[in-house]
Amino acid sequence: MQYFIDVIIPVPLQKLFTYKITLAESDFLKSGMRVAVPFGKSKIYTGIVFKIHNDAPTAYEAKEIHQILDDSSIVNEIQLQLWQWISKYYMCTLGDVLRAALPNAFILESETVITKNKDEIDESILKDDEFLVYEALHHQSSLKIHDISNILDKKNVLPVIKRLIEKEAILVEEEVYEKYKPKLVRYVKLHSNFSSEKALQNLLEDLGRAHKQKEVVLSLFSISAKTKKPVKVSDLSNESGASPAIIKALIDKGVLEEYHIQTDRVEYSGEDNEDSKTLNEYQEKALSDIQSSFQNHNVTLLHGVTSSGKTEIYVKLIENALNNNKQVLYLLPEIALTTQLVTRLQNYFGEKVAIFHSKYSSYERVEVWNNVLQNSAKAQIVLGARSSIFLPFNNLGLIIVDEEHEQSFKQFDPAPRYHARDTAVVLANMHQSKILLGSATPSLESYFNAKQNKYGFVELMHRYNNVLMPDIELVDIKDKLKKKRMKGHFSDRLIEEMTETLNDGHQIILFQNRRGFSPIIECKTCGHSPQCPNCDVSLTYHQYRNQLRCHYCGYNSAMMQDCMACGSQDLDNKGFGTEQIEEEVKTLFPDYKVARMDLDTTRGKYGYEKIITALEQQEIDILVGTQMLTKGLDFRNVKLVGIMNADNMLNFPDFRAHERSFQLMLQVSGRAGRTEERGKVLIQTYNPHHNILQQVSTNNYMDMFNEQMNDRYNYKYPPVYKQIKITLKHKDYNRVETASIWFAKSLRQVFKENVLGPESPPIARIRNQFHKNILVKIPKDQSLSKTKEAIIKINNSFSSVKDFRSVRVILNVDNF
Repeated sequence: MQYFIDVIIPVPLQKLFTYKITLAESDFLKSGMRVAVPFGKSKIYTGIVFKIHNDAPTAYEAKEIHQILDDSSIVNEIQLQLWQWISKYYMCTLGDVLRAALPNAFILESETVITKNKDEIDESILKDDEFLVYEALHHQSSLKIHDISNILDKKNVLPVIKRLIEKEAILVEEEVYEKYKPKLVRYVKLHSNFSSEKALQNLLEDLGRAHKQKEVVLSLFSISAKTKKPVKVSDLSNESGASPAIIKALIDKGVLEEYHIQTDRVEYSGEDNEDSKTLNEYQEKALSDIQSSFQNHNVTLLHGVTSSGKTEIYVKLIENALNNNKQVLYLLPEIALTTQLVTRLQNYFGEKVAIFHSKYSSYERVEVWNNVLQNSAKAQIVLGARSSIFLPFNNLGLIIVDEEHEQSFKQFDPAPRYHARDTAVVLANMHQSKILLGSATPSLESYFNAKQNKYGFVELMHRYNNVLMPDIELVDIKDKLKKKRMKGHFSDRLIEEMTETLNDGHQIILFQNRRGFSPIIECKTCGHSPQCPNCDVSLTYHQYRNQLRCHYCGYNSAMMQDCMACGSQDLDNKGFGTEQIEEEVKTLFPDYKVARMDLDTTRGKYGYEKIITALEQQEIDILVGTQMLTKGLDFRNVKLVGIMNADNMLNFPDFRAHERSFQLMLQVSGRAGRTEERGKVLIQTYNPHHNILQQVSTNNYMDMFNEQMNDRYNYKYPPVYKQIKITLKHKDYNRVETASIWFAKSLRQVFKENVLGPESPPIARIRNQFHKNILVKIPKDQSLSKTKEAIIKINNSFSSVKDFRSVRVILNVDNF
């Protein structure tokens, strides 16, 4: 009798490949183990065993496997089920899913690059063949796997490499991110013994002879009177002209007291964990509602306004799950911004919290993977971005999807183009566990599902501490411009509010959803503006590097002094980005510290944390930023939020533009006034009577929901109809044009009027590839799987046309 295995290899193939194994191997192998298999003429891949059977393939002779790489499965049955669901639902191959799901270190292939580990190891533990490789790395900085097979003169070297990785002698090409330690800033205040006037007078008399020390104490008063903020040691020594030694002498005398404002309001030092906070009555009610809703529904939507204390409710639910010995998955849209949350959870649960995301090095990811697989105590709670739904949970009890409306949960490139929230719902169903979606501005789909009673629904409409919702005011810039009341991009109202907030010692966030200095540079004489040579967009001017850059392909050139067309020096910039706002703020408020948070300033490994920490430590007075600021951050001292221009979001050509703008503006507003005092939000717009802006200003989610749903019904958009977007790309415009017309025609024969397109997107050429989009709308009563089968059939016959073979087709299910 012959034995065979089907193997998933990390190559986008429609079918699985079958390999031959011996009887002994078939007893040892289980599905979910890794095997090294030959593929094509000379390549070797690491694949995952999908199933073991006795049916020989008919179309080809099965090859033998090279090597078994694991003693036990690293992927469990439920994961394989999930992978199949993803590949079927999102119309991609199992190979695509495998590549997205497994950490790189698990997928060794013939092109992997190996480098030596910096830390020296004891060479005596290496076997002969391992030593040869290790020695070769002393002479050469990196080797590819086929170089190693030449050195060892044998075909299959993966086991050797695997042993070297286990002995930590080598690294598989990955960047290693070092940990960021926040810099602590020293502050001083007068010792509490001198709070009465009498004690103060005595103190100044005592210091009568020590002039410099007296000077320091007086400077301390003048600074704190001026700024109404904690006083830094560095500021004090600058102001009083005293050396740090004099300030130290005063601290030693007990006149001044030194303290640090810790970056995080919570410190996890590894000793005892805090108890979770007691909930207020509204939170208690929401918690019991969620638990009773879990009796009938596996999915529950929690609609809680910004700063209502949703995280504390999650903590209670996590406690319950842990008490039942279950694992918990906590999904967040962007991990880089959630350092705040990590510390908060570690504070309650200590080392049970594991973190998983793409900024981690291979080793760390493999470690988390293995901890989850073995259900170890270190990974009872996994906190991660969208990729963490692929971890090998075997005992999952609860999934929390925070900020569930965020579009960062959807992966756009490469395949699988999955949506983590929807996939998490399926994963929870497979584990028969519960899932909670939380948001202050739920997406229309989730709210619609809750309305249809598909999901449970719980509301939490009071902010923590009963702080009022921020007061939102719309400023009509058209009117202000007429009356000449604008300074640059700032209306008189905004400047007035900013001045007042800064005088009270509070902080400000300004929001502008565009980075760079200005998106268009135009010649005043001939009207020419520089374009990107690879894409159909104008180049954005970045002042800090004095260059023009394309935000799509990364092309850049130095900022020119004169117009390329007519040579005139009279250049003008149109539109404005965060850099320009930052510059204007610095001119309007020269005495305050201004910082900017966008893709350019957060490129470093710890870019985010540095800025967030500085804002928490109150080193920054005004923060200008893009939508990064909106993601559920918690700043205690921000009192004013300014939205510089609400119109460019509202007028974006997308059916979700209004819903997204509403969510974005409410989330930004939610950063204001989170502790005692009510915050203030100013929204500058040319059209203050726009419905969405009116709904934002009254915080009216229901109105927005009803109005948007009405449009969705009328124009047949999700969540009423499902949709699949098909994008065709090629460098030759005519070829894309004919190909897309052919594709749309074939689709129309099947789906009649539910096909839109082909249409060029707003930016028709990116990286020298022309794009065409076709949209297929699927009514509720039409079978989704049959629809996909029809599309795949058309796609296959499309690929068999010789002229179209080079056109790339991208199928994107639920592309919104």
